[in-house]
Parts: sequence; C-alpha cells; structure tokens
Amino acid sequence: MKAMLLAAGEGRRMRPLTLTTPKPLLPVAGRPLLEHSLLRLAAAGIAELVINRSWLGEQLLDYFGDGSRWGISIAWSPEAQPLETAGAVMQALPLLGEEPFLLINGDIYSDFPLAQLIAQQSLLREECVASLVMVDNPAHHPQGDFYLRDGVVSTAGSGAKLTFSGISLWRPAPFAARAARSGSEPLPLRELLLPLLAQQQVIGQHWRGSWCDVGTPERYAALQQSVER
Repeated sequence: MKAMLLAAGEGRRMRPLTLTTPKPLLPVAGRPLLEHSLLRLAAAGIAELVINRSWLGEQLLDYFGDGSRWGISIAWSPEAQPLETAGAVMQALPLLGEEPFLLINGDIYSDFPLAQLIAQQSLLREECVASLVMVDNPAHHPQGDFYLRDGVVSTAGSGAKLTFSGISLWRPAPFAARAARSGSEPLPLRELLLPLLAQQQVIGQHWRGSWCDVGTPERYAALQQSVER
C-alpha cells in the first residue's frame, strides 16, 4: 500500500511563521511536523509515499529528498499552483497506482494507529470507496463535519456531528472518474466526497486519542506545549 501526504498549501493563517518556512516543516518536538506522519507511516509498514509540494516546495524536497534515510521511497508531485486536496490526488494518480492508498493532511499531528485503517482496505469494494477517521469536534470547529452511524459516514442524521481528521483510506476510482471528466484542477475533497456520502459509500471510525489540526499560530503553540509535557 502507498500513502499520500498533502504538503502544498501556503499556510496563510499561520503567517508570519509560514512566510519563509512551509507549514509541514515547522518543528514539533524536535522534528518537522510532516516528519511525524512520515515516521508513523513507516512504522505501519508503508514504504512508498507520494508528497505534493508547491509553496516553498524546494525546502520540502531538500529536507525529505527521496526518503532513503527513513528507509522509504518518496515520489514528489509538484504543483504550479495548489490544487487543494482532491485536485492534488487527481494529479498524483499515476504515482499512486490502482490500489487503495492512505491520504493524510500534512498539517495534522495525531497518534492514531494507522494499522487500524490499513486493515480496512479489504472493505473498500464496489459499494465502499473510502474510510474516514473522525474525531471529536475541536474548539475551533464546534459544528463538526459529518455524522457517523453504525460505521457509515453521512451528511444526514441526528445528534452531534464529528470532525473529519484529515486521515483517510481511499480507492482511487472516484478521483480517476473526476479526472477523466475534467483533468487536474483545483478541487476540495469535500466536493468529491459529498455525492459519495449521499450514496452511503463511505465508512468511518471515531478516534478519541491525540489529534491536532495545526491551522493557526495559537494552535501550533498549544501543540508544542502539549507534546513537551
């Protein structure tokens, strides 16, 4: 199995920190934020990664290179402009291949056991195209994203929604179908995801452990304090 790490965003809400350093390279506990995800992937047995890059992307390339010092292989997907999540995957499809792959945002920090998600690849058949890791709603996103009922992710339901963590497992089919219609274009993941949710083609699980979306300098500072305790 391969994995794709998303690292092309400008991190505008993190300025001035990201004016000279791409957000995935900001240090957390002595190593770049993205490296924590890379190490967890390697520990879970994922040896082939795809990483997209755009804003200050040469710095990412200089630091991570071909991945050999971590015992893995990295293929790079450069973007002339950030393509957003779904667009980035659509462009990277030739590098990802035809098997299910992990997709992880480059600006999150979590101790989620990736082996749990990898084990679900056998569930991704014709009727199921993705598996999302959902988390409790953080203070900055109290309304949540989607419902999770009996292992199925949906936009319809009752009670409290949960927040999508940015960690997921995907079949390439929905990205390939969209790319066949429109080619590589900037496309948010949500736009691709909503029709699949309506057709009940997405499963999920609720992770109650450590997770942080490093979206603002305040959240970044809070994460640094929490991991140094």
